[in-house]
Amino acid sequence: MTSFERRQSLLELLRKQPGLRVPEMARELGISDGTVRNDLNALEQQGRLTRVHGGAVLNNELQSSSSTFGIRYQEHVNEKNCIGQRAAQLVQDGDSILLDASSTAYYLSLNLKDRIRLRVVTNGIDVACLLARNTTNTVVLLGGVVTPYGSSVTGSLSEQIIHDLHVQRAFVSCSGFSLERGLTDVHLDEAELKSKAITSAREVIALVDSSKMGKEDLTSFASIKQITHVFTDSNLNDEWAERLRDAGIPFTVCSTN
Repeated sequence: MTSFERRQSLLELLRKQPGLRVPEMARELGISDGTVRNDLNALEQQGRLTRVHGGAVLNNELQSSSSTFGIRYQEHVNEKNCIGQRAAQLVQDGDSILLDASSTAYYLSLNLKDRIRLRVVTNGIDVACLLARNTTNTVVLLGGVVTPYGSSVTGSLSEQIIHDLHVQRAFVSCSGFSLERGLTDVHLDEAELKSKAITSAREVIALVDSSKMGKEDLTSFASIKQITHVFTDSNLNDEWAERLRDAGIPFTVCSTN
């Protein structure tokens, strides 16, 4: 197999099975881990994928998504993927979960490929399509109005469905987090839906990369008292770690090491 053929095979593997780790790709192709890493680095230089800890994600994975979501998807890639890996450890086969339409929730979804029989509720079009690839899962895409940025569904229809649902855990992200206002979002419709969604969950898990700490956006959708646990990344500074401890907020710092 030539290097070109091998790299095309890697791309096809990642298209069919997003979230594959280097050792898994090596086993599938019958090559060494080092060869896989070299090929992934070469493909990243060509702009075909983005390397993350343990593997890679395709830059064209979200071909059907809006450009806005595609941009967010490629920001803070390693941090979001690391958060997704650790948060995924909370999810067991057969669990009922709610995911928002955030790019961080999409990275969480990439790390749920080995789970089966999940019952998933989401307003994220890309999240729904990804998790529905596993035919053992039951995925409910909330009905309503497709947002202008094209990656989520909001509105009264979604809120009516949520009212009758009960899930074990809701995984939500935000555009800003502060102790005073909790989780905040720039989009009013998204925030309103999230506010109602978290009331249907026994636990609310916040996926907040460190770049959002201390920021406040347009509207709040969850207070710190509603948050069960925060997952953030290793760029969290000591001051914010101390503030979270003082506020009594359980949190996990997700490291690539």
